[in-house]
Amino acid sequence: MKKLYLSLISLFIICVGAGIFYFTVYKQAKMRLPDDVVMETAWGNEYHFNEMKPKIRLLEFMYTNCPDICPNTTFQMTKLRSKLEQAHVFGKKVEFITITIDPKRDTPEKLRTYAKAFGVDNAQQGWMFLRGSEADTKKVADAFDFQYRDPGNGMLIHTTLTYLLDENGRVIEQFGMGKKRFHVEEVYEAIMDELQ
Repeated sequence: MKKLYLSLISLFIICVGAGIFYFTVYKQAKMRLPDDVVMETAWGNEYHFNEMKPKIRLLEFMYTNCPDICPNTTFQMTKLRSKLEQAHVFGKKVEFITITIDPKRDTPEKLRTYAKAFGVDNAQQGWMFLRGSEADTKKVADAFDFQYRDPGNGMLIHTTLTYLLDENGRVIEQFGMGKKRFHVEEVYEAIMDELQ
């Protein structure tokens, strides 16, 4: 009987370990930007995922009507941008991508206004604010297991993660959103480690 319990406990530990590996390593390694998606910048230019130059990228999904976590995360990213600019890597080796998950309501004008509120005046500053068709937006979000839905009131319910991508567009690390979960220093260190 003792051997049976030990066998069951060992099997349980192996299954838990396999599950942890799947969700923290294997699944994350499969997350990447789809090559066949073209989105539009807030300034009306096409942005082809298959034509991106090799750079470290921080990917954020948001929508402009979000009352709290989205603008707070974007604000934290402005602090991170300042640190990366001081290190002379922002724009050259590191780029931010912010994709709206509400392309129906987030028109280019609305997305441009949102970008300007965070100090981004054009698409040449190393921070892309993008919108796409609903199908392409879902395709990109699905590639990262980023879930979102509209319960009918325009206040989208969504995953609260940002994604650090390597030069090939694959996820290196995931970070939370909002002031309490997006830690500027932690993300900065992860980016600088990847650049070395």
